[in-house]
Amino acid sequence: MAQALRPNTGGGLFATDGKPHPLQDALLAVTLVLGITSFITAMFHHLHLLSSWTGLLGILTGAYGQWISETTRERFGLILGLGAAGIGFFLGMAHGGLFGGVID
Repeated sequence: MAQALRPNTGGGLFATDGKPHPLQDALLAVTLVLGITSFITAMFHHLHLLSSWTGLLGILTGAYGQWISETTRERFGLILGLGAAGIGFFLGMAHGGLFGGVID
């Protein structure tokens, strides 16, 4: 009797299809680090330069990572990083922006 095989989704942390994805994993890690940095530094008004620039870079790397991602786990982590980077970017922009106080 033939039975359907179920995919092994409990495997590795990032590559659920069993293949390595070094570029996607690197973009995921960079997006998460930039997003967390931007989110945390956005809570301090005097760090608006750091939060706005890391947020902008996190949004760009996360968008590219979403474009080339291949697994659901990669996309999930990228969405978390993109959300944190977006919040940090917008709060950094509200507190002074990318060049606030540097260029008059």
